[in-house]
This record gives sequence, structure tokens and C-alpha cells, in this order.
Amino acid sequence: MGQIFLDQELRSRLNGMTEEMQVRDESGQIVGYFVPAIAYNKLRAATIEVPFSKEEIDQFRKSGGAQTLEEIWKHLGVK
Repeated sequence: MGQIFLDQELRSRLNGMTEEMQVRDESGQIVGYFVPAIAYNKLRAATIEVPFSKEEIDQFRKSGGAQTLEEIWKHLGVK
């Protein structure tokens, strides 16, 4: 993803926005969209696909088969 650095004036105009906004040039043409970080993070989280059903997740939680990170590394041969 590319980056655009904002000057203080534009930053102050965008500060506090909580929803997607159209960005237009002087003639009114849409050149892009501004999505605040909080809205972007929610959008990304909403598109993550969990490969397990709710029932499977509940079963994993109840199984009591949790391992520490150190145990997992040992099992994988990392440590």
C-alpha cells in the first residue's frame, strides 16, 4: 500500500472524521476515498474469514487442551 503524507492543514481538516469520505479534485471528480484508521480496522476485521464454526470454537475452548507458547515451539522444533 502506498502512502501520502499530510501537511498540518489537511490533517486538521481530516482529524476527527469517523466515516469514509470522498476525496474530490477542484472540478468535483472523485479521486479517491479517505477511510479513518478506526473505520479501516473495523472493515478489515469484518472481512477476516474464521476457518472454524462457532460450535467448533466453543468445543476448542471447553476441551482444556491449551498449551503454552513454549510448549508449542518445542512441539514444532523451534526451541
